[in-house]
Amino acid sequence: MKHVLLDFDGPVCSVFAGLPAPEVARRLREGLLAAGEQIPAGAEEEVDPLALLRLVADARPELTESTDAELAALETEAVRAARLTPGGESVLRAAARSGRLVSVVSNNAGAAIEAYLTEHGLSRYVAGVFGRALGDPSSMKPNPCLLLEAMEAAGTRPEHCIFIGDAARDVEAGEAAGVPTIGYANKPGKDTKLAAAGAVVIVDSMRIIAKALA
Repeated sequence: MKHVLLDFDGPVCSVFAGLPAPEVARRLREGLLAAGEQIPAGAEEEVDPLALLRLVADARPELTESTDAELAALETEAVRAARLTPGGESVLRAAARSGRLVSVVSNNAGAAIEAYLTEHGLSRYVAGVFGRALGDPSSMKPNPCLLLEAMEAAGTRPEHCIFIGDAARDVEAGEAAGVPTIGYANKPGKDTKLAAAGAVVIVDSMRIIAKALA
């Protein structure tokens, strides 16, 4: 295995630890209202900003690009107060020391991911960042397109890769791309969901993966 595909929110850090996801969703709604736009049905109760972006894209596609740009700015603000995942940096360093490529593949905005990696001195360990295609929420996992882009950019094939993610949608995206997925169960009950989705291995600490890579 020579190419590690790594999810960002969860395996690397907790993006919304300092600026909570419900607050980000609230700010997105306020931005729409301030612009004189109607809130899509179901959006008022939505606390997941990425799910809110999907709702906007489905109900008001003409607002997708501007809403996505606002979300990307909020995510970039959020990563400044993100909480480091224990063992997350160790995985990046261990992969680099072992000669493996690492690509970050995430539903978060690429600009936010790059800002975090730069601020924490981790950019040198990452070959590429593949965040959602701005203005196109359909690019987010479980769609495998970001994984496929990462492999194409690195010139690797699925049989030479492993994906590490913390959600069923990650496992589903990996399966669709032909890449086995290690599930990171960072919350109670996630192990069951990751197993049901088809994760090949499930761990409760990123340090376990770092040790295996080393």
